[in-house]
Amino acid sequence: MLRVGVLGAGHLGKIHLRLLNESPLYELGGFFDPDETLAGSVASELEYNKFDTLQDLIDAVDVVDIVTPTLSHYECARKAIENKKHVFIEKPITKTLAEAVELQELLVTKGVKGQVGHIERFNPAFTAVKDGIQDPMFIETHRLAEFNPRGTDVPVVLDLMIHDIDIILSLVNSHIKTISASGVSVISKSPDIANARIVFENGCVANLTASRISMKNMRKSRFFQKDAYISVDFLDKKVEVVKMKDAPENPGSFDMILQNAEGQRRQIYFENPNIAEANALLDELESFAEAINNDTETEVPLSDGAKALDVALRIIEAFEAS
Repeated sequence: MLRVGVLGAGHLGKIHLRLLNESPLYELGGFFDPDETLAGSVASELEYNKFDTLQDLIDAVDVVDIVTPTLSHYECARKAIENKKHVFIEKPITKTLAEAVELQELLVTKGVKGQVGHIERFNPAFTAVKDGIQDPMFIETHRLAEFNPRGTDVPVVLDLMIHDIDIILSLVNSHIKTISASGVSVISKSPDIANARIVFENGCVANLTASRISMKNMRKSRFFQKDAYISVDFLDKKVEVVKMKDAPENPGSFDMILQNAEGQRRQIYFENPNIAEANALLDELESFAEAINNDTETEVPLSDGAKALDVALRIIEAFEAS
């Protein structure tokens, strides 16, 4: 069993603590948070072990789970890796691409594993259909959220849109050709609403929209590919799969048949993939434990986190260009 410690005892950190404490793959060693008032409150109310310093936690565990503000990810991860500890880092991986690249190299040098917390990879709605998403040529994503002060220390691209960037990069096997984008600051000092258009060298186009000042929450992605349309609702854990095939010679009375200008007849049909009950955060944390125990590649390696960060930063740069 892997002994794990959590850095950061804020809203998300407390969720990590609870799940790790319940998981049979981990032994929770405790947590560290530099905010002594918060740390004392969490220790007394939830009865988790509180470490006095970052180094004390690192010395006591096998795995360091980093759930701190993005600006501190690099320093926390670097110190843990230098002490030969495996690291799980919540997204975005770091503030800069150079920091992310350095952590990747350090992982190899020290012979430990790392994973980035791109939780939507483990969303049961996505996992139910991801194998059926093959060579999408147009992708449209909407990730809208009601305003919450948490996360406003970074642009909405790094707070929300990066989830969809990671999903798209995991599905499109092609280099990026161009990126155009626009962003608007409404409440925060950094953009609260953003739209980006990514064109890949293989012809795929992705149109992404993110907002953290919406009147409602929405997390939907639509994938269009040859003979199929796939919609994933990450929020409500629902999917819609519409496919086409050659129409039978003698279609049934309820079959949906279309005929194009060339006279080709196609049948529309629907698939209803089974969506399993799952806790995506617990699944990603346990997948990391399994990768460590089995000495296999992590589900979302630091290299994937760096790629998503790179695209996110390029989108932010495109704001100025526009």
